[in-house]
Amino acid sequence: MTTGVRTLVPVLGIPIAVTDMEQALQLLQEDLQADRKGYVCFASVHGIMEAKRQPSFARVYAESALCLPDGAPVSWVGRWQGHRSMRRVAGPDFMLKVFADERFRTMTHFFYGGEEGVAATMQRNLQQRYPHARIVGTYTPPFRSLNEVEEQELQERIQKLQPDFFWVGIGCPKQEYFMHQYVDRLETRMMFGVGAAFDYHSGRIDDSPEWVKLAGLQWLHRLAQDPRRLWKRYLYSNSAFLWNLALQATGLEQVKIPMPVEDDLAAERAIHLVERPRM
Repeated sequence: MTTGVRTLVPVLGIPIAVTDMEQALQLLQEDLQADRKGYVCFASVHGIMEAKRQPSFARVYAESALCLPDGAPVSWVGRWQGHRSMRRVAGPDFMLKVFADERFRTMTHFFYGGEEGVAATMQRNLQQRYPHARIVGTYTPPFRSLNEVEEQELQERIQKLQPDFFWVGIGCPKQEYFMHQYVDRLETRMMFGVGAAFDYHSGRIDDSPEWVKLAGLQWLHRLAQDPRRLWKRYLYSNSAFLWNLALQATGLEQVKIPMPVEDDLAAERAIHLVERPRM
């Protein structure tokens, strides 16, 4: 798996692409034109704290074709380090942009994730919204790792369909680990871990107003809709994120940049990494 050169900035040691929505779409187009195969991650505060806690997960981020700033706070850290054009690129929003973009009009899509019926409902909704969309299939996985039979069935199905884009919505960090494990096993060009996009675009939960997203309060909007499941995640992730940023800003903790295993790949990606934020 190879990637093109990206400008990256460390957010608590996790290399995040310095980009906005339009630039992210352009980078995707470049990967497709270069016939690169890989997976795209959308790093939220929760994801970054998971990566800080689990070195194996940090490596998953580092070895992605693109690791984009999913939440406003993540992009804020990049801007504090001097990258003024950096903006949030959330998975659910990016997904809609891809479907609407003429550059990707001929791409075929496959949906993997969601609770029973969610992916099929999302397919109907997106097909109505984008009549040109070529959605070739959906799959609702179990709430566990695939067994050998299920894995074989999935591989055979994807081999037959060969979708260009494989959208994964099984939550962080499961979806990122899944993409890392299967990107070289499935006959698809690019995989995307878009999490809550399945719930948003199926209508299962309501998306946030744009001003809420820009204010960095989308987590609060989601928490209000699913407090029993999310309150522990946000209590830990948000407070730990702020605490670690404070340590990094004061120089009390020096972050380590997780890099892919291959030396040449690491050198290719790390064209703009600084030691710690300048706040």
